[in-house]
This record gives sequence, structure tokens and C-alpha cells, in this order.
Amino acid sequence: MQVLQVQLEVGPDPAEVGRARRWARSRLAGSGIGDDESLIETLVLLISELVTNAVVHTGCPAVLRMLFAAEGGVRVEVADASDRPPQPRHAAGSDTNGRGLELVDGLADRWGWQVEGVGKSIWCEVDRVVPESPVRSLSPGRVHC
Repeated sequence: MQVLQVQLEVGPDPAEVGRARRWARSRLAGSGIGDDESLIETLVLLISELVTNAVVHTGCPAVLRMLFAAEGGVRVEVADASDRPPQPRHAAGSDTNGRGLELVDGLADRWGWQVEGVGKSIWCEVDRVVPESPVRSLSPGRVHC
């Protein structure tokens, strides 16, 4: 499996989340999935949530990585220097935050976290469904071996 990786260093400032979204959108558009707007929007939302969590909850710089697999899947990783594991919360209806990891869980095909150096990396993966080539129909009564 061939993988292309791009990364962006993100400062410990909430304003960096918007910069990360713009950077990700431009890389996604140039990745070959630019015609799949729904996939791009899903990935940008996932990136926004993971970068926001890193910046707001740790106060540390972070590194955003996107890995593009030849098969079409995309893996997003956000690494930070905090050793605290992510803590999913369940927000009440009127809460203005606390839904980030719930969104990640609902939108990504897989997600998790792992220790990385002195900190951690939170990752998620989105599979890209590549349409199969049309199947040729065989004439009735004709058997192909």
C-alpha cells in the first residue's frame, strides 16, 4: 500500500483551527478527491474537531497529518505533547461544546488514539468508496468458462 503524507504544525491558539481547515481543504482538493465534495466536507469537519481538541484542551502545539492511501482512504492524525488520553463527553442539548469526539465517532469509519513520544496522537480514518467498473452482462444462454 502506497501512502502520501502531508503535515502542518499548529500553534496553541484557537485561531489556528481555521488555518488548519483552510490548509486541509487545499491539500484535499489537490489530492485527487477534489471532485468528492461530500468526502472533503466530512474530512474538514473531522480535522476541525481534532485540531480544536488538541489546541483547546491541551494548550500545546500540535501536528496535523493527513495520509492518503493509494486505495482512496484518508487517515487524519493530530499529535500533541499532552499525555492525557482523550475523554469523550456527552453534551446535553443546550451545551455549546463537548460534541467533538461524538462527531468523530459518527463520521469516521474508525478512530482511536495512541501514545506518541511524550504525548499522544488521535487519529481517524475515512474509507473512500471508489465506484466499480460496470459489469458486462453476458448474453442469455451463453456460458463463459
